[in-house]
Amino acid sequence: MYPLYAIVDTGVCAARGLDPRAIADAFLRGGARLIQLRDKSTSSSERLSLADDLVRRARAAGAAIVINDRADVARLSGADGVHVGHDDLTVDQARVVVGAEAIVGVSTHDAAQVAAAARTSASYIAVGPIYGTVTKETGYSPRGLDLVRVARASGKSVVAIGGITLDRARDVIAAGASSVAVISDLLTGDPEERVRQFIRSLEG
Repeated sequence: MYPLYAIVDTGVCAARGLDPRAIADAFLRGGARLIQLRDKSTSSSERLSLADDLVRRARAAGAAIVINDRADVARLSGADGVHVGHDDLTVDQARVVVGAEAIVGVSTHDAAQVAAAARTSASYIAVGPIYGTVTKETGYSPRGLDLVRVARASGKSVVAIGGITLDRARDVIAAGASSVAVISDLLTGDPEERVRQFIRSLEG
């Protein structure tokens, strides 16, 4: 997996007066090659329209797009995959929709959930929140790097999320994460340059 998993969160964008399409463009120019569209607030038709636009942009840049929650939107937009949580379709149900070759990620928050996810066809297991965060409400306290280490032992690719900043990212990778998923810290200053900073740090 790419070490940086950039998340375009439409709620965060709206709160900051940002256009999610422009943010996706900035991430792509900065070198992000794995992007998730996280859209919890718009209608299904608006979500599909945005997904269509981001997929086109990603294809032109040689990047992959994953859609949060909605396997149907992922399939209809031609996205590269879907990320599911515990209130969504199961991993294997989602895979029926998006196809055997698609990326299917799943959220986990403790060792038991990691173990359950490891028994599925998930492409990666997301673990978190690693640190405290107000961006993504999970109902769980910070998990710390120990959960990253537990997930690494599963044999699946591990995506760490939650409160990850540029200063913390390398520690998370060192603990065993394949990739760090970042929302708010990519919007610090110029998003294009922030992506470059993350990539330089993670690949250095």
